[in-house]
This record gives sequence, C-alpha cells and structure tokens, in this order.
Amino acid sequence: MALAPNIAVNRERLWQSLMAMAEIGATEKGGSCRLALSDLDKAGRDLFVRWCREAGCAVSIDRMGNIFARRPGRRSGLPPIVTGSHLDTQPTGGRFDGVYGVLAGLEVVRTLNDLGYETDAPLEVVVWTNEEGARFAPAMVASGVFAGVFSEDYAHSRTDSEGKTLGAELRRIGYLGDEPCGGRPLGAYFEAHIEQGPILEAEGKTIGVVQGIQGIAWLDVTLAGSESHAGTTPMDRRRDALLGCARLVERINRIALAHPPGVATVGVVEVGPGSRNTIPGGAFFTVDMRHPEDEALAAMTAQLAAEITEICGALGLAGTCSEIWRSAPIHFDDGCIGAVRHAAESAGYRHRDITSGAGHDAGNVNRVAPTAMIFIPCADGISHNEIESATPEDLAAGCNVLLRAMLERAAL
Repeated sequence: MALAPNIAVNRERLWQSLMAMAEIGATEKGGSCRLALSDLDKAGRDLFVRWCREAGCAVSIDRMGNIFARRPGRRSGLPPIVTGSHLDTQPTGGRFDGVYGVLAGLEVVRTLNDLGYETDAPLEVVVWTNEEGARFAPAMVASGVFAGVFSEDYAHSRTDSEGKTLGAELRRIGYLGDEPCGGRPLGAYFEAHIEQGPILEAEGKTIGVVQGIQGIAWLDVTLAGSESHAGTTPMDRRRDALLGCARLVERINRIALAHPPGVATVGVVEVGPGSRNTIPGGAFFTVDMRHPEDEALAAMTAQLAAEITEICGALGLAGTCSEIWRSAPIHFDDGCIGAVRHAAESAGYRHRDITSGAGHDAGNVNRVAPTAMIFIPCADGISHNEIESATPEDLAAGCNVLLRAMLERAAL
C-alpha cells in the first residue's frame, strides 16, 4: 500500500496521550514529577505498556528496565527502525521533556495501524530508564549500559539520596526484565524532543535537524576548612569553606564566558555544619560543564582544577575535584540526519540545522546504531521546569517528521 504524500499523524490523539500521561505525577504549576523507578514512574510505564499492547505491539523489557514495543514488519529478520526517549522527569519537570519522544513513537504506530500500512522492517518504540539522572546519577545510565558505556553491575549499584539502589528499585516496581541489556541490532534510531532552548522559536522554525550533542562533564567539588565561632574568629584567621565555594562559583561562570559557546552550571551546593553562628568548615558543590568541542571542554575542566588550587591556597582550604561523568561531543549519522531533513522538507516545515545543548539517550545509542534527533520549539526555550510548554501544532509537526523519517529507513 502506497502512502499519500500528505500523510499526517492524529494531532488530537497525540495531545490527549501527552495530557493523560502528564496526569501521572501532575504538579501544582502544571508540570510532572515522575522520578525514575518511583511508584509514579511505574504508573507511567504501566500506562505506556497498556497502550502499546492495545496497538498490537509485542512488549519486552531488559535487565535495565528499558521497554521495547515492537510493531512487526513484512521482513521480521530485518533490524527494527527504533524511536523513543524517556518517561522519568526532573523533580519539578514539564509535560513534554522525554515523554514527547516516547508518545510520538506510539502515535507513529497508531497512525500506521489506522492506515493498515505494513513496513518492510519492524518498528520499535523504546522507553529508556533513568535518563534524567535526577534520582540516580549519572544520567542516561540505562541507554549507557545498552551501548556498552557502563556495566550492568555498575548501573544496578547506583544509589539515590536514601541509599536505595537502582537495581533493587527496578525489581520493586516490577521492571527488572529478563532480557540482556544491549546486543540488539537496530537499523536506525530517531528521537523526537522539545529543543529545551530558544533558537527555533526565536527564528520561527518548526523543526530542528539535530547534527549532534555537545560534550558534557559532571564534576563534584569538595572544600574543607575549619568550623569556628562566628563572633570570636577574626576575618583574617578564618578558613571559610563557603567563601571558597562562592569565589569558585563566580570563577566557573568566567570560565564558561571565556570559552563560547560553552556553558557551566553549579546546580547543587551543600554547606556544613549549617549553624547560623558557626563559620562553615565544609562545602560541596556540583559542576556541569558543556561545550561542542572536545578540546574546549578539556580546557574548561583543566581551568577549574587550576582555580580550585589557587583559591584553596589563598584561603587555607583543602579542595578536591572528582569527575563523575564525561560524554564526548557527538555527531549523528549523516544518513539519518538526511532522512530527518528530507522528511521536514517533504512535509513543508521550516527547519534549520542545530546542535543539542542537552544530553540525550540518542547520544549513547549513536555508539551502536545510526542515529539522529528531531527538535521542535518550546515556549521561551524553558525546560526542566513545570511551566515547560509546546503547542499541539509543533508537537504534531515533529511527529510527522518522525513518521516520514522512520518510513524512509524502514523501506527496503
């Protein structure tokens, strides 16, 4: 059966699915909170699995809790054309980050079912576990195991703030599958996502043809000084760990400004002992550094190490900096990028090439399969926020591009 040139997904059904999923873990400001492997994450997974089975898909789960929903093709021996993203959110997350890529894949399946269209290669929709890293660090750990970046034992041993392990929580919610994580052949992988930045909206473009993902380094910094009385210790005799932290936060900002278009963020700060009239003797903070060029990212992290040495020396502090995760800059597959561009052009959408500032599971999958991403605008570029917003029209446009790109790669 030939597809009509103006083939389109069901915009209303896609929106309704997104809104139904958003009710699971709904927050007061209109966002969603489904931390990885929580009871709410389980509820979201259960709903997705039910929808997939109702759409005629066979569902399987691997030992990292990754969910694969397969729509058969005429040639079952061909590697599947895969799409997906994640259902877990930030603590104050939005309704579209991650979940859009999952439910856009489901809408592709539903649309092809409506048309009675059979692809040559099978299609699959995947949910990756713990993409956000908000509960279990590092982020994207399950797709990392799939791609051979992390071992299964390492991933299962990750702990949350209460000491609960990822592996135990997978088992508790019933998503510790039997299938090995990885080793599955993929014909291609596409991931649809909101941009999480302001470029598409500012330029009036509907589709971002994602070329790759900038490099990311996550670092933990610990400073040790000495607690002492706030009223009796002269200023020139203090070893104030919080003062060192404050100076470093400002230096980190300078480092990013000196390496455009690099960015750097201090997202967590912990200070002890936490008493109003005691000079802080300890400080811990996290650093997130990003740059699209590997050499520049290395220069940024090296400069941070030098700044820690200088500031700690001046203030009489001991400082350590540990890199807990690094992802090198990634360039996606030219063939898959071309399929996305062709899909946007054939559908008549204004588009532009773009590099992702955020990390995505697609970055890991790119190690083991031809991969590309599709971006759509989000209001004011805001994401990781309850007010995150995207229009039904743009969401459907991205899904239409996803549909066309997958069909191009699913044909013999």
